[in-house]
Amino acid sequence: MVRIKPLLRPQQLRTVLTTPISGSSSRAVFQPCTVAAAASAIRANSSSSSTSSSQSSPSSPAIPSPTPFVPDVPTFLTVIGRGLTQHASKFPSWDALFSLTSDQMRELGVEPPRTRRYLLQWRQRFRQGRYGIGGDLRHVEDGKAELKILEVSDRDAVHPRKYVVNVPAGRSVKECGLDELSRVRGFKVQGAKTIVGPYALPLKSGEGARIAITEGMWEDRRGHKIDGGERRWTEVRYKKRIAERREMRERGEL
Repeated sequence: MVRIKPLLRPQQLRTVLTTPISGSSSRAVFQPCTVAAAASAIRANSSSSSTSSSQSSPSSPAIPSPTPFVPDVPTFLTVIGRGLTQHASKFPSWDALFSLTSDQMRELGVEPPRTRRYLLQWRQRFRQGRYGIGGDLRHVEDGKAELKILEVSDRDAVHPRKYVVNVPAGRSVKECGLDELSRVRGFKVQGAKTIVGPYALPLKSGEGARIAITEGMWEDRRGHKIDGGERRWTEVRYKKRIAERREMRERGEL
């Protein structure tokens, strides 16, 4: 038996049939052609809505501006690690790095797929301003930045508060204006004048520290499986115990 699809939904049909003609008496008078007219209007509305939805397709993602710490493609691929620096030549520009799709990167030879997924994740983080260590540095020269200690004694002159700030290379905190100093996340002052934090190396003068671009400094480290991972470690450990007991029998310990 052939099933015929109704022209109108029950709710739409009820609305059409219960709408009186304007200017009629208190008793509702209905037009015979109202259903067909309403159906054509509904089809027109549905086609216009589909056209508008197709025209309002999502635009391409925004391309973020480079930062002083990450000014170009090779530096970005260096800090996120996982050997992505070998693919630096496949991205001719900063715009290409942040606009190519996963399929396009596959055609360029960025393999395996998990490497592409990792790069896409870091691209999105960079767009959102979620940088790794040193990403908020303002004064960087040749991939290196200097950190100094700023002391603020507005509350307690004996025990001033100490902050780690980024200053232009070769200058002290006293030689810089307040607009040139920028606080740095991820570092703190330990003791009297020691700056501690990831990849922070003390300066020869002992006043401050230096941070430099390092391979994999923003990398999300992958874990390593122990005894074959959770799904196999029961079997692997059982086989290990059998091998150990076999060796003990051969040595005459059992």
